[in-house]
Amino acid sequence: MSPALAAVNRLYAWKIRGVRWIEIIGVLLVAAMVFSVYLAKAAAARESARISDLERQISDNGQRVRLLRAEVARLERPNRLEALSRGAGLGPVDVHRQATAESLPDLAPIPEPRPVIVAPTPAQPSAPAVEVEQ
Repeated sequence: MSPALAAVNRLYAWKIRGVRWIEIIGVLLVAAMVFSVYLAKAAAARESARISDLERQISDNGQRVRLLRAEVARLERPNRLEALSRGAGLGPVDVHRQATAESLPDLAPIPEPRPVIVAPTPAQPSAPAVEVEQ
């Protein structure tokens, strides 16, 4: 036998309380693999639950968007808007009331005056301070 093979056989035959050390290492490796598979499955289950929750939220938001679009379409109906404008006393603009390009400067809004800011004055003492001697 070669010396290297003899050393490997001696290590393989080494026992701790009647159990070979290679068996102990094998059991520890199997336990570590089982634990890592358990952790991976638990993480996958959490992610799956999160994905299904997000998909449900997307579905709910899509339904909400469809309802809002239907509401906008109902509110923007021309005959509804016409009835509202007539109820408020509004109507189409008369052709003779339209502005021409020459009258636009006269229609410009008057600028608001800028506010005047007054600087605060320093407070003056109301009475001189009197020192009391003891």
